[in-house]
Amino acid sequence: MEWQNELTRLVKTSYPIVQAPMLGVTTPAMVAAISNAGGLGSLPVGGLSPDQTRSLILQTKALTTKPFAVNLFAHQNSPVNTAQADQMLQFLKKLCAQHQINYPKPDLNSIIFHSYEEQIDILLEENIPVVSFTFGILNKEVIHAFKEKGTVLIGTATYLAEATLLEQNGIDCITAQGMEAGGHRGTFLDSKTLPLIGSFSLIPLVAENCQVPVLAAGGIYNGKTIKAAFTLGAKGVQLGSAFISSNESLAIESYKKSIHDAAETDSVLTKTFSGRWARGIQNKFMMEVENSGLAIPDYPIQNALTTPLRVLAQKQNNKDFTTLWAGQSASKAESKPAGEIFQKLIKETESLP
Repeated sequence: MEWQNELTRLVKTSYPIVQAPMLGVTTPAMVAAISNAGGLGSLPVGGLSPDQTRSLILQTKALTTKPFAVNLFAHQNSPVNTAQADQMLQFLKKLCAQHQINYPKPDLNSIIFHSYEEQIDILLEENIPVVSFTFGILNKEVIHAFKEKGTVLIGTATYLAEATLLEQNGIDCITAQGMEAGGHRGTFLDSKTLPLIGSFSLIPLVAENCQVPVLAAGGIYNGKTIKAAFTLGAKGVQLGSAFISSNESLAIESYKKSIHDAAETDSVLTKTFSGRWARGIQNKFMMEVENSGLAIPDYPIQNALTTPLRVLAQKQNNKDFTTLWAGQSASKAESKPAGEIFQKLIKETESLP
């Protein structure tokens, strides 16, 4: 198989395979392992402070000299609905008490929401070669600043209208995120219903209507699915769930076990943890919030309200009260070094006729 194409030339990698940026799971070691193996590692910094952003970049640079991407959250923060948020806070406090969890209730007035615009100068100063983003589109001034620097920009689309808008704004590559993908949906245009377009429909649709390279995401986990994505018109693939159980992952042990034991139907869409639609394995927290009948505050408000609970649950290896983001093929994930997982993907693809 010929791996070199317009995407590898654009991002300067040996293989057109990208590790998905999974905030809370991805580590600098994982990013470096993929980049060192010839792919494109992706460092997630969405919503983090400028200091945290620079620290993670420097940690990654200490582990690789190869190109890697940094991923931003390109949304605009919504005003806080105080009454709605307070209702959710009271519910979370009661829920945790019922399960003997000491919920460290956050102060709504002290929560800080960092915008991607606070991170731009750091990315430019650190000469990040590839910047990917999701939840929206970067503003024109930021796009111009990156273009002046020669930075490659990759945006996320969940349906054709989003892909078209990204291309019209000069974005160099489009991640076509099928509904099978784990983690947060990248949807950003107003829509009455959440776009639930599968990869087999979305990839060719975007590839046929956009001139920039398409990166396929969702349901890709082995050589056959990689080759299928290329057949459908993609120039590259992005895999996330395949690396959740890797040695370099931050996922707690009960999270990894849940993935290995998961059936296809266990992966569901929910807004309960963050206020944005995301795909993960269903657990007690999801069901309790959904059954409460309460309105879920928008992202990033709900995300901030649940962060203390998730941090505590992870320390206790408690899978019922933290996020278990996973795609529909997550059960195929292996507990190996990320580099070995990557090399296996290459060999599987090359062995196919």
